Amino acid sequence: MPSRPAFTGRVSRRASLLIALAAASPWALAQSAGKAAATAPAPLAWPTKPLKIIVGFPAGSSPDLTARTFSEPLSKALGQPVIVDNKVGAGGNIGADAVAKARDDHTIGLMINGNMTIAKLLNPAVPYDPIKDLAPLSLIGTSPLILTAPVNQPGVAANGTARDFFVAARNGGDKWSYGTPGVGTVGHIGTELLKARSNINPVHVPYPGYPQVANAMLGGQLQMALLPPALAQAQVRAGKLRAIGVTSSGRSPLAPDVPSLAEAGISNFNLEIWNAFAAPSTMPKPIQAKLATLLSEIARSEDVRSKLFQQGWQTVGSSPEGLANRIKADTNLLGGVIAMRGIKAE
Repeated sequence: MPSRPAFTGRVSRRASLLIALAAASPWALAQSAGKAAATAPAPLAWPTKPLKIIVGFPAGSSPDLTARTFSEPLSKALGQPVIVDNKVGAGGNIGADAVAKARDDHTIGLMINGNMTIAKLLNPAVPYDPIKDLAPLSLIGTSPLILTAPVNQPGVAANGTARDFFVAARNGGDKWSYGTPGVGTVGHIGTELLKARSNINPVHVPYPGYPQVANAMLGGQLQMALLPPALAQAQVRAGKLRAIGVTSSGRSPLAPDVPSLAEAGISNFNLEIWNAFAAPSTMPKPIQAKLATLLSEIARSEDVRSKLFQQGWQTVGSSPEGLANRIKADTNLLGGVIAMRGIKAE
């Protein structure tokens, strides 16, 4: 009978591993599991009090209506009240500054595009930096403006095309004028961009708001203006104003019967107004991420999408990265016009 080989005292690495695993006590395994659990992120204990949405415009304004559209569904999602706080003035910059300086981790803002892009370019004295002090959460809605004109306008045939209108505008030179809600607004900067792209030269006349601009056109004091779709279409349907074209790159669902300015021969022109939610840049990243996800989901819900459309917005509901890209693109576009035309806020 063959003899067994003598034990040499050497054990293979694989055998050693098996022995070690077999020898591991339940206590040791429990300790290992405990360490793994300790490294897992703790649940986000937020919010702990009501959330505040700061709006830099008065109650009943378009930004205010959008913020209040979000307040109820956001409150349900967070399990805390959501309060809309209107801090009015300086074209929304007072409210934006209040958001930038908030340190309670329970404050965000509903902004218009100017507050998040060109505020500092127009006025270096603005106390916040849109890029450094505000964290993008979600782009909520976009809207083109509509180039409008009086129906019975000297030098423009009542049944003329948009191209005919621009021929008349070129002939009118600086004898024509256009209105906006003020220096540095998107209507102002957008029309200056339109002047450069279409070789027209109307003179700028600022007014307190868009309704006053529309009334000035009805009274014959202005020959043209960029108006929000809801206001423009109401006057067009009443037969008092004429729609020349929308400022988006193509036709807009908000005004499907109005041609784009590209169809009128104005190439490479795309201008929209928009609103968005932002947080203080100091807000912890996990809270920013949670809010961004909720706001985007709420914006794209059927009920809120319908309400925003009625308010004159085409819903987006973007990610923070999507909003950041839009901020960069619009800052470059509008900032170029500001530099080219030497525009400064009054």
